[in-house]
Amino acid sequence: MIRKLIIILSFFQICALPTFSQEKPGFLTLNGYVSAVNSVMFDSLSGPFLNDNMLHNRLNFKGYVNENVTFAVELRTRLFTGDMVRTGSSYQKSIGSDQGLVDMSWNLLNEPSFFLNTTIERFWIDFNLGKLQARAGRQRINWGQALVWNPNDIFNSYSFFDFDYAERSGSDAVRLQYYPGSASAFEIAVKADHNSDITAATLYRFNKFGYDFQFLAGYVNSEDFVAGAGWSGAVGSISFRGEASWFIPAENFSDTSGTALFTIGVDKVFKNNTMGQVQIMYCNKPQDISIISSFSKTEMSAKALAFSRFSAFGQVTYPVNPLLSVTVSGMWFPDLKGYFAGPSVEYSMAENVDISLFWQHFNYRMEEERTRLNIGFLRFKFSF
Repeated sequence: MIRKLIIILSFFQICALPTFSQEKPGFLTLNGYVSAVNSVMFDSLSGPFLNDNMLHNRLNFKGYVNENVTFAVELRTRLFTGDMVRTGSSYQKSIGSDQGLVDMSWNLLNEPSFFLNTTIERFWIDFNLGKLQARAGRQRINWGQALVWNPNDIFNSYSFFDFDYAERSGSDAVRLQYYPGSASAFEIAVKADHNSDITAATLYRFNKFGYDFQFLAGYVNSEDFVAGAGWSGAVGSISFRGEASWFIPAENFSDTSGTALFTIGVDKVFKNNTMGQVQIMYCNKPQDISIISSFSKTEMSAKALAFSRFSAFGQVTYPVNPLLSVTVSGMWFPDLKGYFAGPSVEYSMAENVDISLFWQHFNYRMEEERTRLNIGFLRFKFSF
């Protein structure tokens, strides 16, 4: 018990050293944040409320050995208290589980009313050899082009609803990138997870007609072959993006129907810095899973992004003034006769201190049963 407390105290002492990166900027840098998130969950105002609290810290270390070799270590530590913690050990186990090949997540304290988890989120070394770049270790491999749903993001897909995890999960992988020209790149990446399932793929990206195009092919989670394409560019002042992926079961390759996802979206920043975006997605075989269950997943399969054959998303962010912004977002799921609504307000209290209020409302039908759920979040965040 004393050893655990020493670890915790040492951790928070490190958090109080925002000038660390200024002392040795030529070799090692440090940045991160500390946030406190309070949440409430209920289906109706007349029903029971679940209240939870999370103290969240992230530390991002990056080292520069020389101009060709860099490395990074990033840690995510969270202290959980509240009603969900008291429901039983399954919640603690789900938070403490590590989906990577190497288990780098630990519940340092695990008590009936609270628990403390720390996870090594990034742990990689990078070699830059001119046109060739090689990176090995836990890293994020982001192949997505669109802003909400990313069928091309076969290594690190994520849930849009998990708003408090901007860094997203990483992969235990090896990644090679070759840059034949200033506007083109060829990549090969191989990932292994906790089940020893393999994801291996290649991607070629190039620029033509003012657009960035990409094509990919590979093998996903030791179960599917995948082929995909994506693009991003502009039509006048409007950004235009899209992705498509086709997953075919490896054990039944003759079944050419597979699972296909296609998404297109547009977004625009107006003169007053208001931003609007719209995205739609089609999937021939949407997943028969609860939208709520996907909310709790920090990582999900790119094949499991759709809950309805057609899905639509819209969002508008309006800056009331330089310190205050209001966002309204929504999704429509026709097959589920359902929708999601998510208004939020963010206020900058100081240069590196923000307060945010998020509201998420889910309303949909599965197997003749309608689900209604409201989740509210209040977050204080200090960045350094």
